[in-house]
Amino acid sequence: MGTEMGVFLTFGGMLILIFLFGRALLVPLKIILKLILSSVIGAILIVVINIAGAGFGIAVPVNVITAVTVGVLGIPGAVMLVVLALL
Repeated sequence: MGTEMGVFLTFGGMLILIFLFGRALLVPLKIILKLILSSVIGAILIVVINIAGAGFGIAVPVNVITAVTVGVLGIPGAVMLVVLALL
């Protein structure tokens, strides 16, 4: 009867550890996925700015840095990149 209780406690302990470990990894994963999604949306916004600004001579390069900038900062980041492109 003692070994059955030990197996039960070990199994329960492992379930708790798996839950805590999974929970600890889930938070950074959500942040990374949100940053990736925002960067993709930022790249799309830069392309739209380039299409709309073609007649005015405005061109913002689409690369990782500009996409992450717009992804993190949003519309103010896009405005900042347009202003920097005009300088």
